[in-house]
Amino acid sequence: MRAIILSGAGRYDDPWHPYPETSARLAELVRDAGFEVEVRADVDDALATLDDDVTLVVVNAGDPDGPIPDGGDDGADDLVDPAALDAALERGIGILAMHAAASSLRDYGAFDRALGARWEPDESWHPPFGDALVHLVGHHPVREGIDDFTVEDERYTDLHQYDVIEPIAEHVEDGIRHPLVWGREFGRSRLVYDALGHDTRSYDSAEHRALISQALAWLSHVPAPSAADLGLGAGAVDGRAG
Repeated sequence: MRAIILSGAGRYDDPWHPYPETSARLAELVRDAGFEVEVRADVDDALATLDDDVTLVVVNAGDPDGPIPDGGDDGADDLVDPAALDAALERGIGILAMHAAASSLRDYGAFDRALGARWEPDESWHPPFGDALVHLVGHHPVREGIDDFTVEDERYTDLHQYDVIEPIAEHVEDGIRHPLVWGREFGRSRLVYDALGHDTRSYDSAEHRALISQALAWLSHVPAPSAADLGLGAGAVDGRAG
């Protein structure tokens, strides 16, 4: 199995997230899950040349329309070619989208459709960085055997949901539950979004690492069965995790 980690740089960098450090921690987990791993900081080029043998894409990158660090590259010359990602999602691929990925790859319609919810400026926000109590919910295989835990992290709040998601973990803010981790199965592809992972302290949590490892195991089972494989009508599998 081969995996590409898209690590925030250029127009996908920002002043808040240490992408090289968190991508390195993710690479350890992805290798431990049995994947051959390549970390790519040239995000658009990596997506334009996505090979057919790639079975997992990890998105650990920021908002291409947001601020970049002083002296950073604005990526003005980067070319967006969504065809390879479209084809990968059609044939069946796993996507692990971490933290700021909720605001990333805005020029890729296929990723937008796969994600199911977005960070939207002037709508989404987060409380101050600190201890985050993570509530595990539902019966998704990604959460099997993991109980509620606390991690030092940011808790993304009021993400704009525009499609069906299956919550795996939530947090509570002002008495309201907000999704932190969710799964989606669409066509022959699978996605897990994990809003945790602001910096390396998030990856110091044994429970969070276990959650990511189980997400990687679930995502490795692609192509997922199609509706035809299951003897169901067209579209019966779209929008639900299994």
